[in-house]
Amino acid sequence: MSTLSTHVLDTTAGVPAAGVRVHLGDATDRVIGSGTTDDDGRLRFDADLAGGVYVLTFETGAWFGDQGRATFFPVVGIAVEIDPDRPHHHVPLLLSPFAYSTYRGS
Repeated sequence: MSTLSTHVLDTTAGVPAAGVRVHLGDATDRVIGSGTTDDDGRLRFDADLAGGVYVLTFETGAWFGDQGRATFFPVVGIAVEIDPDRPHHHVPLLLSPFAYSTYRGS
């Protein structure tokens, strides 16, 4: 079993993206958990996850709208494969209004 966290950063403004709504779902689109990033742009899902594919869905359009900016990507979905032998997985999301990037963090 494993846990999962994320960290959302606004690379254009150079600040954490606080208040981004994030949903965690399994491969069948069943929502396992939801939350909002904290003041540092971080969110941890404490659910014990078995191995398999999961999807993080970030509501970036609402967040950019709250900042008075438009975005080309109103929703960002990132599918990840959880390795049950790793105790924790971390998925950072780097945002700008017209691009995003992600990687497997530590």
